[in-house]
Amino acid sequence: MPHLVRPVALALVTALALTGCGAEVTSQEGKKDDRAADGHYPVTVENCGEKKTYDKAPQRVVTNDVGITEIMFALGLEDHMAGYVMPDDKGDMTSVPWKDGYQKVEWLSKERINKELVLDARADLVFAGWNYGFNEGEGFTPAELRRVGIDSYLLSESCRNGRGKARGVMAPLDALYTDLRNLGRIFDVEDRAEGLITSFRKQVAEAQAKAPAGSDRPRVFLYDDGQDKPLTSGAYAGPHDIITKAGGDHIMKDLKDTWTTVGWETVVARDPEVIVINNYGDTSAERKREFLMSYEPLANVSAVKNDRIVVLDYADLVESPRNPAAISSLAADLRKLSS
Repeated sequence: MPHLVRPVALALVTALALTGCGAEVTSQEGKKDDRAADGHYPVTVENCGEKKTYDKAPQRVVTNDVGITEIMFALGLEDHMAGYVMPDDKGDMTSVPWKDGYQKVEWLSKERINKELVLDARADLVFAGWNYGFNEGEGFTPAELRRVGIDSYLLSESCRNGRGKARGVMAPLDALYTDLRNLGRIFDVEDRAEGLITSFRKQVAEAQAKAPAGSDRPRVFLYDDGQDKPLTSGAYAGPHDIITKAGGDHIMKDLKDTWTTVGWETVVARDPEVIVINNYGDTSAERKREFLMSYEPLANVSAVKNDRIVVLDYADLVESPRNPAAISSLAADLRKLSS
C-alpha cells in the first residue's frame, strides 16, 4: 500500500470555527484598568510545579517555536506579543484558522532565541520550554531571564520530571489543555481558552469513535530523524496521544520522556506496522522515507515491507493547537491502511 501524506492544517478550519479570523478577545491594553477593577488580578497559576502570580497581563511576550506561538494566536493574544522566534522549516502556516497572527506579529528571528534578542524586544515574558529554546548549555534559562527582570512561562510538554533531563509530567493533550487554561487566566481570556478546549475534546472524541480498536490497532512508530539512532517520541510527547487516540498502539509508550533516542534493534523487535515521519528540518520527509525503506536492518519490519508510512508536519506533533486535527488525520490514515 502506498505511503500517505495528509495536509492536517486544512482539517482545522472546519473544526475550529470559533478561532477564525477577526475573532475578538477582550484583553486589549485599554481594558487593563477594567480588569483590575473587576477583581480578575492578581491570578496565580501552577507551571511545571512552580506557583506563579501575575498582577496584570504581560504586554510584550516573545514566543519560541511554532507550536508555542500558535497557542498564543489561537487564544487571540497577538496584541500582547512583541514577536516570535522560529526557523522557516516548520511547515504550512497559511491554512490554520489563526494564520492572521503571523501577519500581525513580528518574526524576530529565524535563528536560536537568546537573551540579547528578548532584551532588544523589551520582552516582559518569554514563552518557551526546555529544549524549546531554554537550554542550560547556552545559558538561556528562566533563572537567567529572571536576573534581568524578564518573566517566563514553560511549555507544559517540556516540564522536567525529576529523572535527569527527562521531560514530561502529564499526558500530551493534558499539557496542551493545561497551558490553554493557565494562559487564559494570565491574560483574562478564560472563555476563549475553555471554548478551544471544548472544541478540541469534541474533535478528538469524534476521531476516536471512528478509529481502529482492539486487535485492529496497528503498532505505530514515530520517526523524527537520525540514522545511527532514531529520535522518537516517548509517552509524554505529542505523538503518543496523537497515535493512541487515532487508533494506533504506540510502540514506545513505555519511555517516560518526551523526545528521545532509542536503538534500531528496539524498533525491529517491536515491529511497527505503520511508521509516522515527522516532517521538518534539513532532511525532507521523502529523504527520511527513502532511508527507512533502504536501511537493511529494517527490511523485515512490517511497516517497511508493506510500505505503510505516513507523514505529519512538525507543528502537528509538538504541543500545539494543531494536535487534535492531527489525531483526526492520522485516524483516517490508519483506517485506510488497515482496509
